[in-house]
Amino acid sequence: MSVESIQTVVDVQADRKHSRTRSASLIAKLPWIPIVQILVVAVILLGVQIAVDSGAVKRIYLASPTQIVAAFPQLFTRENLLFHLSITLAEAGVGVGLSAVLGIATGIAMGLFPKVHQFLNPFLVWLMAIPKVTIIPLLTLYLGLGFEHKVFIIFLFCYFLFVFNTIAGIRQVQDNHIKVARTLGASRRQIIWKVVLPSATPSIMAAVRIEAATCLLATLFAEIVASKAGVGNLLNKLSGIYDTAGVFALVILVTSIALLIIYLVDLLERRVLLRWKYV
Repeated sequence: MSVESIQTVVDVQADRKHSRTRSASLIAKLPWIPIVQILVVAVILLGVQIAVDSGAVKRIYLASPTQIVAAFPQLFTRENLLFHLSITLAEAGVGVGLSAVLGIATGIAMGLFPKVHQFLNPFLVWLMAIPKVTIIPLLTLYLGLGFEHKVFIIFLFCYFLFVFNTIAGIRQVQDNHIKVARTLGASRRQIIWKVVLPSATPSIMAAVRIEAATCLLATLFAEIVASKAGVGNLLNKLSGIYDTAGVFALVILVTSIALLIIYLVDLLERRVLLRWKYV
């Protein structure tokens, strides 16, 4: 075998080895976790579709993906979903807004003033321990079935986490930061605004992130128990007529809205509040 032939064989083997290495590298760079997740979801949806279409599972218990997709337009046209959704979002927004403002204010007062904490803490712990479900009939009796009824229930579900997360955030403020601010001549108001609140922001935002989803759940719960309108009321109606596809479609819609709200809260934290913290 000539030198040229040997060199050709070596070059071919090197090219094959390089090709295999490059292929392995490309395979390793593929986003395997999302691919597997999509495959798992696809298999589950296909299994549900086959189970429902074949009659293995009765449609009164489970709706197929195609039935759920077909139910979405009917929710908007036949059931006036936008009207019910606007009521639910308004109730959730007002309820979580009031609980955030009053809860953070209470937490700041309790975190900064030990006497206030000593006085209020037993009452708040006692109120937080009351099962909210047990007092809903009383709230219905006192407030009726209107807007105020839902807002107050949402407030009860969300208020306490804002209070105690704010207290926890304030307690994480380092004493050295406060001492330096005082040395530089900062007033008490400036210390609270420039040192304490920015340091407590992560804990407060953790509460906001949790309550962004909780407020929707609390609203739906209140509407399911007693209401004249809203997504919870519509959910009751669809369940009562055994519209399983409509129920699943409504649940998917509410879940998507909750995820969108959580995403917007995270965006607000990254773009605005964390910048304020490090100013």
